[in-house]
Amino acid sequence: MRYVNNLYGLAPFMQLRWALRRPATTFRAGRRVFGSQAIATETSGIHDLKPTLYGQPVFRSHPYLVKPHELTPGIPVEEYERRRKELMDSLPSNSIAVSVAAPIKYMSGNIFYKFRQASDFWYLTGFEEPDAAVILEKTSTSRGYRMTLFCNGKDSAKEKWEGARTSFDDALSIFKADDAMSIHSFPSQLKSITSLYSNIYIDLPNTPSKRSPRTVKSLLRYLSPSVKPRSERESVEDSLSSSTRRPLAPLVAKLRSIKSEHEQEVMHAAADISGSALAKTMGFTQPCISESAIAAHFEYLCSLSGSQRLAYVPVVASGPNALIIHYTSNNQVVKEGEMILMDAGCEYNGYASDITRTYPVSGRFTPAQRDLYTAVLNAQKSLIGLCTESASLSLNELHHRSCELLRSELNQLDFRLHTGDLERVLYPHFLSHPIGIDLHESTNFDRGEQLKAGMVITVEPGLYVPATPQFPRCYHNMGIRIEDEVLVDQEHSVVLSFSAPKEIEDVERACVGQLDPQPV
Repeated sequence: MRYVNNLYGLAPFMQLRWALRRPATTFRAGRRVFGSQAIATETSGIHDLKPTLYGQPVFRSHPYLVKPHELTPGIPVEEYERRRKELMDSLPSNSIAVSVAAPIKYMSGNIFYKFRQASDFWYLTGFEEPDAAVILEKTSTSRGYRMTLFCNGKDSAKEKWEGARTSFDDALSIFKADDAMSIHSFPSQLKSITSLYSNIYIDLPNTPSKRSPRTVKSLLRYLSPSVKPRSERESVEDSLSSSTRRPLAPLVAKLRSIKSEHEQEVMHAAADISGSALAKTMGFTQPCISESAIAAHFEYLCSLSGSQRLAYVPVVASGPNALIIHYTSNNQVVKEGEMILMDAGCEYNGYASDITRTYPVSGRFTPAQRDLYTAVLNAQKSLIGLCTESASLSLNELHHRSCELLRSELNQLDFRLHTGDLERVLYPHFLSHPIGIDLHESTNFDRGEQLKAGMVITVEPGLYVPATPQFPRCYHNMGIRIEDEVLVDQEHSVVLSFSAPKEIEDVERACVGQLDPQPV
């Protein structure tokens, strides 16, 4: 499989580095195959445990998913330790950091959604159960901090219904906490600890309504029903409602913006899964099929390849629907002669992927479709080549370049652009966003900051031509976007989503089933 894009100045040694770092992976008949070595349900004499004794996959229970040195698939124990140390080293003396797990979310009544952990909490701990929290106290030890992990612990009655929970002893040994305590004791412990420190770094959870302010009370309700007594809640509110409280998220975001080599490998695997699924979905598409069937086919292929979930609701926009940037209804029928704009990506081992491809339903672009597609593709390839630290560009500057490039391409297609036509009508969205554990890691990201090696961003120019007289008629109702995930390096850019075809010849071959993507 081709891992990197050498068209954009990528040095040959980078190709070798990626090829050696991650062997091709396939899934066959319930077992995962790495190259020629099969790892079934037995690894080095260790059998998987059924039912598991732990609240998440660990090496002892899932040796075919988690390696001996890893805490979560692909991420070593030592990396979580490094993340916490870097965070605590960045804090002033007499500081603590507090992070809480995500709550279980419900679709209707007591029907819950599949649980997904809070991103910052998972980044710092690797712990994947709800009703949990962590307190990190800055110390003068060589480790630099003391870690207390709060969780539910074992409960045989509830585990009978809900599955295994991690014990307090395992919280110490597996997650390397200094102390493990019941989540029920979190409020009292938080109150007693905060009185000892001058700087408390903590994030208050989002409230259901934007009009409702984030408060300390919302933090404790976030852990409900584990945290119940009102008097205890009120006393904790008093201890945190002071000038000592600081936001934690911006500090964690700074760490998360630079991906380690292990993170890069997991993100590359996620992009491989999504790219291969997109290529195969092109061949699955045919006239008279529903957009929802195309979305379902993509999700099925991702799940078959090990993805835990989709990273977002996919866009499968046929024909004029592609002019709706976030079209997710996916409830109409595909017609002969149309193009499909498909924006889709899976989440794999905690990391999101985000790819967009536009392809012809009939298997071949019409001349007009080909011309407009080429305009977007030329601009995108030029922009990817600028995604290096040495280029000293920010996302804002890259977006400005994208407007210049698209304007030049459209002028060659006899578009007579007036002020505002491009930015307000034909290309109304921003070029890029950082991606990682979250699909959009933009909340605490400065678009004016220069790109640095280790960042992963999307590059997604697009053109959306409404059926209005000021634009050439042959392009009316066409929407085209091409999006890749790009790893920023010092002198080169690495396209992580290279397995998704985007050259016209490759797209047309994939549409008729003649381009066989490597299995992931």
